Formats: sequence, C-alpha cells, structure tokens
Amino acid sequence: MNYRALFILILVLPFASVGQEKKLYPDSLFSTYYHQRVTHFNTLEQRSDDIIFLGNSITDGGEWSELFHDIRIKNRGISGDISAGIINRLDGLLETAPAKIFLLIGINDLARNTSTDSLWHNYLRIISMVKNRQSGTKLYIQSILPVSEYYQKFSGHTGKRDSIAIINTLLEKNQSVYGYTYINLHDAFCDQTGRLNKNLTNDGLHLKGEGYLLWKHLVYPYVYDMQPKAALLPAPKYCNWNGALYPFYKLTNAVVNDSSMLQLDVAGITGHTLAVNINEKDIKAGQPILKLLLGKVDAPMLKEEAYTIQIDAETATITANTVKGLFYGLQTFKQLARDQTYIDGCSITDWPSFEWRGYMTDAGRNFESVSLLKQQLDIMSRYKMNIFHLHLTEDIAWRWEIKKYPALTAPENMLRDKGLYYSVLDIKELILFCKDRFITLVPELDMPGHSAAFTRAMGVDMQSEKGKAIIADILQDIFTTYSFPYFHIGGDEVKIKDSAFIPFAEKIVRANHSEVIGWKPGGNYASQTILQLWNGNEAIHAGFRYIDSRHLYINHFDPFESVMSIYSRKIGNTDQENKAVLGAELCLWNDRKVAVETDLLSMNPVYPDLLVFAEKVWNGKGEDGFVTNIHADHPEAISAFAAFEKKLLEQQQLYFKGLPFAYTPQSGSEWKLVGPFDNQGKLDSSFYPEQEKFNSLYTKTVKTVI
Repeated sequence: MNYRALFILILVLPFASVGQEKKLYPDSLFSTYYHQRVTHFNTLEQRSDDIIFLGNSITDGGEWSELFHDIRIKNRGISGDISAGIINRLDGLLETAPAKIFLLIGINDLARNTSTDSLWHNYLRIISMVKNRQSGTKLYIQSILPVSEYYQKFSGHTGKRDSIAIINTLLEKNQSVYGYTYINLHDAFCDQTGRLNKNLTNDGLHLKGEGYLLWKHLVYPYVYDMQPKAALLPAPKYCNWNGALYPFYKLTNAVVNDSSMLQLDVAGITGHTLAVNINEKDIKAGQPILKLLLGKVDAPMLKEEAYTIQIDAETATITANTVKGLFYGLQTFKQLARDQTYIDGCSITDWPSFEWRGYMTDAGRNFESVSLLKQQLDIMSRYKMNIFHLHLTEDIAWRWEIKKYPALTAPENMLRDKGLYYSVLDIKELILFCKDRFITLVPELDMPGHSAAFTRAMGVDMQSEKGKAIIADILQDIFTTYSFPYFHIGGDEVKIKDSAFIPFAEKIVRANHSEVIGWKPGGNYASQTILQLWNGNEAIHAGFRYIDSRHLYINHFDPFESVMSIYSRKIGNTDQENKAVLGAELCLWNDRKVAVETDLLSMNPVYPDLLVFAEKVWNGKGEDGFVTNIHADHPEAISAFAAFEKKLLEQQQLYFKGLPFAYTPQSGSEWKLVGPFDNQGKLDSSFYPEQEKFNSLYTKTVKTVI
C-alpha cells in the first residue's frame, strides 16, 4: 500500500506543475464552456514572457496574437466568465509568472445583480493573488466597457451603466494604493451619450473588428512599455494633442494639390497601401483621407524644410512649402502611426535648427557594400538627416573607380578588402538613392594626405607635378561623370610640401560648380571653403563657414558614453544655425579591420548615435564642451535625459528589429563594480571575475550617476 501511494504521488505532481488550480469554487458554478477552456489552457505551454489578456467573452472574441503580430500575447478569455471564475483559475495562469496580465472582467457579475461592493471585493482578491506571488507579473486592470440598449439585446447587461461607472471609478482611484495599472478603455468606446458606440458593436455589448482595433491602440503602449503618445524623434518644435482618434487602418487614399508631389513614395514611407490622387472628389465620402499640400508654412528659419501636421477624426493634413518639407512631415506621420490602427489627433509645427545634418562613413579602410550603405541611408532619411559624406580614398585602399586609371582600384594596390570598390554605376545608384530621400551625397577624395594607395598605384607622390597632373585628370573625369553640389578634398594630417596643392585642387572643384569642403585642422584653404572641424581644440572664427564634427566620432565612443555625450552636445557652440555654423556631421572611422562589414554597426553604437544626433541637429541647444555625464544635483537634466532615453528605446523597439543597436538603458540603473586588481605587471594574470563560477552577489552595488 505504501509503495502504491508513493507511485500515485509521483504521477500527480507533474500534472500539478502545469497549471492545476486549487478548487476555490464548486465546478457547478461554471459552464461546460468554462471548464473546456480552462482544461485547454492548462495543456498549453506557459512562458515567463507571456502577455495574457484575461476576461470574459469580450476578451475571448479577440484574436490577440494576430492583432499584435506577437505570439507572446495569449488569449485567456472565457465567454460568460465572472470575477469568481477569474479567481478560480488564476493560480494556474500564474504558475510560470507571466510578464503581464491585462484583465477585463465584471460586466457579467453586474448582469447577475452582483453588488458593486462584492465585485470590488473580488477585484481585491485577484489583485492580492497576483501580488502574493511576488513574481514580477505586472497587472493591468482595464475599465469595464460601456454598453448600449440600441440593439435591444442583453438587457441585463445594458441596464448597468451606473454600476459600471461606480466600478470604473473605484478601479481608477485605487490603482496607486494596490499597485496595479488602470487603463481607461471606457471613454474612447463611448458615443456622445456615454453609451457604447454603435459602430463598434452589433449587439450593444460585444465588439466588432473595429472595436478590437481601437482596443489595440489604447493598450499598445502598456503592452510594449511605451509612452502614452507616439515618441517622435526628432521631436517636433511644437506638438499639441487634441484627443481625436484618426482611423489609420481605414486609410486607402492620399490627395495632393500639385503633380510634383507624385514623386513621393507615400505608401513606402507610411508602410500603408495608398492610392495618390490629385482630385479630392475621387475619394469616397466617409473614408479617412491624407492630404499632402504645398502651401505656406511660417517658420523662423529653413522654411524649405518646415512642415505642419493637423490630424482630427477624419482628416490628416500635411502642409509644407516644398516637397522636401512634405517628405519630412511624412516621416513624422509614420511615427504617429506606430501601431498601424489609430493615430492620436494632434497639431504639429516643425522645422530644423541646422541645415547640415550629416553622417560620414569611412569606406576606404573598411569597404561597405552598396546594400549596407543603403540600409544606413534609409535610417538617415527616417530621422530627417540630409547629408551623406562618403570617405572613399585612404592609405589602405582607393575605393572609387576611375576608368582611365584602373590601377587605383586594382587588388594588388589595396591592403585590405582587396578588389572591393565602388564602380561608376554604384556611385550613380547611390546618388539617385540619396536623391529620392532628399539626402545629398558628398564624396571625399582625400588629398594630399591619406594617399598612400594613390602612390602605390600611380608610382608618384600626389604633391609632385606628375601627381598633380593625375589628380587634375581624375577630378575632371569625376565632374564629367557626376554632378556634386559639394566635394570634400580632405586636406588633413599631412605635411604640405607644395603650398599650391590645396589651392590647385580647390580651383578645379569650384570650376565645376561644386563647393569645396576640407578638414580643419588641415590645409591652407581659401576663405570660401567650408571647414569641417575634427579636433576638439579647434575654435570657430567669424568669416568662415563650418561643419562641426568635434567630439562626434562614433568609433571613439563607448556605447554608454556616446548617447549621453551627443545628447548634451551644443553644435558649433550655438543653439541653432548661423552664418558661421551650417550644422554638424557624425563620423564613423573604423581604423581596424573588421571580420564582416556588419561589425561596423554592431561593434560601434552607430544606430543609437545616429538617432540621438538626428535629435540634436534638428532641435539644437545643449551644453558647451564635451559632456559625458549629468551630475546628481541636476535632477531636471536627469529627468530630461531619461525622457529622451525612453523615446530612443521606443524607436529601437519599433524600427530596429533584427538590426544592431548597441545601447543599454542607463537612467535609474544600478551597477555592480569589481576591482581594481593589481596584476603586479603580469599581463597574463587572471582574477576571479574572469572565472566561470564568478558570483556577482559579492560585488559592490552603486547607483548610476549619468
């Protein structure tokens, strides 16, 4: 008998571990459907990252994982369920400590004439059960939805409007007391009389598909730990939310008032299939509409890039002075439509603080494929950056095809990524790709410095007379083949043996109707040459024009340091563009060889830095000098950075899936520090943090000082 009892116990324990609830109520209290669903839930896999939607038939009716395109989101609704049913099955749901529970329950209790006091008591039991697990599961309690007697159905439910109001008030007022988050769904589902909007239901109680889309929009920021409204980056100069809800999911038509706007890839930008029309009369009445209008937008500066957005319940209107401004407005519109269902109504007026908003990558030292460059260009365009500086020649390799001089790109004359270069067709393709995104491609032919690859290929020094003749030939070939509004001649980190070299190169570039850019410190430039500052000690002087790249080298940064430093940076020591300062460029110089080209983006914080830099050059301001931390006695500055960091992380979550994003949130983090360790001068010394069994519990914990 004892052996038999032990055998039975061994069989029962595994079954209990997959979600067998304690019986708190008799089975007869619940329907056969309830028991069917509960036993089904008990046999399904449960994971600690589950996001559970829990409730009655209103929850049961939602295809939640499909609605959110997220398999972590599980439907645990049971038609006809009541608060006692939730209590009865909650232990099983909590077995593996799901990440979040979204609860909507109570209308069936009220329909059974359960008092509001009794229902509230059951809510408290549910809250206590979740909290007593101490599992970290976050509980979100959603308001009971409105009801309507319009369809003359479910009279027991639709007559409980007053009781619904009482329960929702209790839920809202007590959230901080009991440690849950209350979500007010009720008001958004109401019509003007306070009843369930008849367009969202066909029986006055349950929801149609449109209702579930609205529900998704309302809970979306809670599901993904986002801000209540879309986190716009770069932030618009002015943004006011008006409370309207624009049904983006219904949008099928855009209207333009000028045929020149047909060049815009509206569908591609918004991620929504759209027909673009010139005549608004062609659009069916009652459908939401997107208007793209060339008009007049007042802005204090850079009016050609300014735009406004006005969104109400039926119409979204983007107005700009130029097609470029409309393009930027569409980037903001896409961010507003983050959940692809509804857009929160708003009024936005926006313009940039700096004209030159650039990014430079060094393809001379490490070749980057055209596809990888396009990836970076796409991301630049989303965040309203407009200059792509491509560093094409280096000591290591010359990457720009010059057909008259094939030796320049011959593998034997390259030290790294041998034989990889950009053909004439590649450069033309990149120019067009940039143009479609309102980005200007600025090529750099670095001279006379960083020119060892030229010397290997041509057999002469670039500053020699023969070298200058070849350079003149190369430049003439370039300007015959392409058209560049700006051309970078480098000019840095070299002993100028021929003082006429830089003026000679400048003259050729200007003769071909292109503005000259050179690194500073660097050569003996003419006063009209645009100087790109790279050394942090360089000052800005009146009478010259500058691009600021001081303390803006991505490869010099630690990922923790870079975002904070760029966030704090004051571009060109000025809050906004002036006659001397055009703007700034973020630069990626990866001196060392990488194993694969994508290492450039994963071993450097390229994308987080691009985003914070886009915010900085669009909105300006900041602190003088090189700042990498915020002092603890500046709580307002800490709060401001924390708010920005939330926006940055939201952008990562929404738009950088599958892409490298080298950043970890810092605000409010706790760090454990170990060391320092004295190696006694022995470089091969090993210490306990390097051991596999290292226990971090024995380290010192300190609060982050950003």
